[in-house]
Amino acid sequence: MSIDIHKPHDKTLEEAQQVADELAQDLAEKFDIEYGWDGDTIVFERFGVHGEIDVDEEAVHVRAQLNFLLTYLQPKVEAEIHRYLDEHFA
Repeated sequence: MSIDIHKPHDKTLEEAQQVADELAQDLAEKFDIEYGWDGDTIVFERFGVHGEIDVDEEAVHVRAQLNFLLTYLQPKVEAEIHRYLDEHFA
């Protein structure tokens, strides 16, 4: 199963990167993932999940792949990502 969320923003690149980093921290705490920056992209993973958060001057794009055993988490993960992005990029 995959998650693919695109959220436009009007922040500076630095501000958007800060919010994306805070999103990754939030996901790390709630879903026990590890993450790190690779250029303008946050790469995250845990057993059964891997993905990235791309940040540019216009939008934040979150993509993730969940293996079959973790598909039950997809609605919860998607809801948390949408909630966070809506709250910080409204």
